[in-house]
Amino acid sequence: MALLDPVFMPLLNLDVVWVIAIISLIISLIVTLIYKFMTDQNLMKRLKDEMKALKDEMKELKAHPEKMMEVQKKAMQTNMQYMMQSMKSTLVTFIPIIIIFGWMNANIAYEPLLPGQEFTVSALFSNDADDIISIDSFPELEIQGNKTKNIEDGKIVWVLKGDEGDYTLEYNYNGEKYTQEVLITNEQAYKPVSKIIKGSELKSLQIGNKPKKVLDLGFWKIGWLGSYIIFSLAFSMLLRKVFKLY
Repeated sequence: MALLDPVFMPLLNLDVVWVIAIISLIISLIVTLIYKFMTDQNLMKRLKDEMKALKDEMKELKAHPEKMMEVQKKAMQTNMQYMMQSMKSTLVTFIPIIIIFGWMNANIAYEPLLPGQEFTVSALFSNDADDIISIDSFPELEIQGNKTKNIEDGKIVWVLKGDEGDYTLEYNYNGEKYTQEVLITNEQAYKPVSKIIKGSELKSLQIGNKPKKVLDLGFWKIGWLGSYIIFSLAFSMLLRKVFKLY
């Protein structure tokens, strides 16, 4: 995802709502333009008009089930043709959008860990895991309680805090050492919050960054993905009208 940093990193100086709105607009514009130039708009208009006419015809044939089924079958064929035409642009834009989603998840999905702020670190185990696990950090972070703990109920949680900077956590379990990066900063940045462990009773390591809420509607607080969907739908409908697309 680092290849997108030169393009999108400057946006992180803005409020996250603007970041989501701008990226949504950029993606919507790209998708709209690709759709415009990869589809035959005359054909799309004809298919859409035909689907509308067939839908109206089905309403008039409610008292004649057999005839309505024939019209419905034709409507489904027309709709399938319309979808196949639309699918061309969707396939072209799918991978770039997934890459952008990856960048957003890595940069604006969570709150940063602030200097002096307590945060949790968790180690998750299989249900039959036993023994002890210890944690250390380089440079040194303040770790509340014991660094070494007995595994109970498949989970161990530590509470840490520290000054601004990059840190490496080191876990020692069953003679094996596992590391995890932690970033403490006042900026909108964080290291990967989850690390999956394979081939061990230790299944994953989790850093307690809180999910970032972008839109607060009072009764509903929405994260980056939900906010993107809302902005994207609004921009897409607007752009389709501007470019007169079918």
